[in-house]
Amino acid sequence: MMHELLKLKESYILAQAMGLKSVMATVVDIEGSSYRRPGVRMLIFENDTMVGAVSGGCVENEILKQSQSVLLDNKAKIMVYDGRYRLGCEGVLYILLEPFFPDAAVWDAFENTLQQRQSLKIESFYTKTAGSHSGLGSVFHFEGNQFTFSNTQLDKSLPNFIQLLKPRFHLIIIGSEHDAVQLCHFASLTGWEVTVVASAKDYKTKANFPSATRLVHLSAEEINTLSIDMDTAVVLMTHSYVNDLKFLVGLKNKQPAYLGLLGPVKRRNLLLNEFFEYTESFNEGLLEVTYGPSGISIGAETPQEIAISIIAEILSVIRKKELMSLKYKNSAIHS
Repeated sequence: MMHELLKLKESYILAQAMGLKSVMATVVDIEGSSYRRPGVRMLIFENDTMVGAVSGGCVENEILKQSQSVLLDNKAKIMVYDGRYRLGCEGVLYILLEPFFPDAAVWDAFENTLQQRQSLKIESFYTKTAGSHSGLGSVFHFEGNQFTFSNTQLDKSLPNFIQLLKPRFHLIIIGSEHDAVQLCHFASLTGWEVTVVASAKDYKTKANFPSATRLVHLSAEEINTLSIDMDTAVVLMTHSYVNDLKFLVGLKNKQPAYLGLLGPVKRRNLLLNEFFEYTESFNEGLLEVTYGPSGISIGAETPQEIAISIIAEILSVIRKKELMSLKYKNSAIHS
């Protein structure tokens, strides 16, 4: 996912400043079940530290051992990990280990991709035979530019794994009280891009929301200046009925993937009734994705628990999943 690559980038830049060489590990194929799917990555540095994970913890030490030869000779290799006889529930993982030293131009292109909310394609060439082979490696495909993970000459006749990283899911929190801080924090941990909207007169700054991507001061009339698409969720939580109504009216022509209204059912009904009264026309699709009270019923009481319930509902909506305990699911967990 895009947010995982962003964290790897930040760790790589810190390691590079220390003069440490790096190896990127990518799961390029699996047979059977696996804790994570192909495309998951982690970085290994020559001081024996690792960032990220490709499993629940069973494979990483073996990756650390096998990456030592890549650090020494700068030659990519395939690691085959058969977990069927070790854990009883895992499959066979094919992991590409390759030198990783992209230059500043790569990160400039990556930052532009993030800012423009564009997708990023990564293509990896591999075999299913363990050991070092010529032509193994990966390449970033940005719009108009391509960059390999290292200066390796890739063999494009080899099997390839293509991963398309979509822009990070965007959560817009309208409100800046304590519970908004908690929702922002948990959404950021999920990997989402988070925009906090404070009122024009609010004294809050980005320092009050360290997990936020950005904090903006906007009036209800200015809310339509934000980019809101089907990869965006909006949660109204100003704790002011009048302000929530104004922002709801300001969103009348938008189409997010999810719109959450904080507060009880009675408050929601009043909001919607007045919304209909104050708007002559609006996007009817907005009502189809409006959820109030926002969140799923898990007995949440604290701001942290409420944040978890809201995030869980957003995930169920955007993934089109019916809420149920996995113990009752007879099919595979992942489609």
